[in-house]
Amino acid sequence: MASPSSYNSPCAACKFLRRKCMPGCIFAPYFPPEEPQKFANVHKIFGASNVTKLLNELLPHQREDAVNSLAYEAEARIRDPVYGCVGAISYLQRQVERLQKELDAANADLIRYACNEIQPGSLPPPPPTVNLGQPVPPGIRRMAGGGGYYQGPAHSFAFPNDALPWSDHDQNPNSGDIGGGGNM
Repeated sequence: MASPSSYNSPCAACKFLRRKCMPGCIFAPYFPPEEPQKFANVHKIFGASNVTKLLNELLPHQREDAVNSLAYEAEARIRDPVYGCVGAISYLQRQVERLQKELDAANADLIRYACNEIQPGSLPPPPPTVNLGQPVPPGIRRMAGGGGYYQGPAHSFAFPNDALPWSDHDQNPNSGDIGGGGNM
């Protein structure tokens, strides 16, 4: 939604289209003047007229989600004109499949270990233990439900911008991934 300071100046859409922003402007709540690139991308991909029609057909409580979806797809289409957000979805699906295979392999190792099929000397060393009487060192977190500790990343996961399939900063331009960096 628009900030209170945006009522003094035209919304990003009206500013981009070089028209006067009227009090009932359908774009104003969703394209504040502080985000001109958001509307520029949506206009370039979908056109202002089509967006106006779409917003007028939706119920007011659905419009914000629709604008956010349009903005995301428009940005993805500008970065990768062929695949758009489907490239990002494909990338994430491949990552989920790879991680699922790793998890399955780890579970299989655990089952074999529990059944004593693996010789104790062939296992990697166990992770460091944490003494409950001492403070927890950084990087070690208490598991939910009091089940123990695990060592994990100290930050929350964020999709890396450099790893986006449409990123211009592809670290391996010859990787052959779909939408990999826009290099042709």
